[in-house]
Amino acid sequence: MRSVDLHSKKLVARYGLTGPQMLLMKHIYEAGDIGIINSTLAKQVSLSMATITSIIDRLVSKQYVKKTRSDVDKRKVYILATDKCKEIMSQKPSLLQESFTTQFEKLQDWEQTLLLSSFERVARMMDTDSCEASSILFKDELEH
Repeated sequence: MRSVDLHSKKLVARYGLTGPQMLLMKHIYEAGDIGIINSTLAKQVSLSMATITSIIDRLVSKQYVKKTRSDVDKRKVYILATDKCKEIMSQKPSLLQESFTTQFEKLQDWEQTLLLSSFERVARMMDTDSCEASSILFKDELEH
């Protein structure tokens, strides 16, 4: 948790954005010119719609993303990256999870299994199932 906090402080100091804001911007940026809807974004990052909406509203006010209604279905609102977002994402800011995943994948299979077992045990001990951040810290993609 300390590592996550320190990395988030570095992101704020360098870009003026928190880790969760940067994570959402990355997914929005990767959606391209088509954009992405809130519910899809919420599933991708494993956060609630309320959390997503709050973060998106802050990103809109800072002009990193914009909202556009669908021409086909007016109920759908797409979130798109602005030039300001694209500029930051072109710098490829490091998200802690990506750094961890890259290093984790370089480990031997037996080391990965040992670490996953330990992480899962710690997660159960901390009751992370009831914590929204657990899905960010322990992504399914780490499982083999």
